[in-house]
Amino acid sequence: MALTTEESGRLADLLGEHDERIAQRWTDIVAASLRGRLSHAELRLQVQELHRSMIAAGRAGLTDIQTESAGELRAVLAELSRGRVRQGFSATETAVSIYALKDVLVELAESGEVELSLRDVIAFNSLVDQMGLYTFETYVRARESLIADQAEQLLELSTPVVKIWDGVVAVPLVGTLDSARAQVVMERLLQTLVDTGSPYAIIDITGVPAVDTQVAQHILKTVVAARLMGADCIISGIRPQIAQTIVALGIEFGDIATKASLADALRHVLRLTGVETARRHPRREA
Repeated sequence: MALTTEESGRLADLLGEHDERIAQRWTDIVAASLRGRLSHAELRLQVQELHRSMIAAGRAGLTDIQTESAGELRAVLAELSRGRVRQGFSATETAVSIYALKDVLVELAESGEVELSLRDVIAFNSLVDQMGLYTFETYVRARESLIADQAEQLLELSTPVVKIWDGVVAVPLVGTLDSARAQVVMERLLQTLVDTGSPYAIIDITGVPAVDTQVAQHILKTVVAARLMGADCIISGIRPQIAQTIVALGIEFGDIATKASLADALRHVLRLTGVETARRHPRREA
């Protein structure tokens, strides 16, 4: 239900005439619902900003939360929602902070200080409902964006590219290698090859629980991309179970060097670069 310009004007007058009492009670009710998780002073500032933006919108002829006159009000609601996401509040707790205004208006009406017609009550409640719904929707979008950013950060952290020797970098893979993660692996590996000028890269799949055709294709694409950058790749971590799976699936790595462990792969690369290596054997007793 949209407000008429007369109703929005009356709402603005009501909020302005009783501004101090409304702001105080609104803050108290919200503080009680959040159980001390935000300071009273911080809540008071948020409520006062909402209060002022509602008065300004009402005096500008607010009829609906989506109208041009409600632009500043929407911005305040959106910032409140994004802030509550960052602070770890729920969508319900965020919306309740808006709906608390209804309780304040009811208290004013019951005290006899203001007279509200039934139509005004319905119109004001409708506006507060729109504000709460807008806050809820904005919260959900902000939360989804935060989760996506965190997932991307975790994805990057789970695919480190480390320099383990001069001219040798390694990508230790742990967990499932899907298309999105394979793309991140490729990008980070290629960038590291450019930054370090390394001619060799070791892709270690010790932590990959299973290798199927899709995983093998992702690895092969990464190897081809690295070769285009002038680097040779060695795949390490080929356990017996994975070797049997690769054979059973008919997957071929062609001329790509494969080793059972990261240590074997590093030893192989060092031999290619002319660095002498020696295996350590347990000292035999005389």
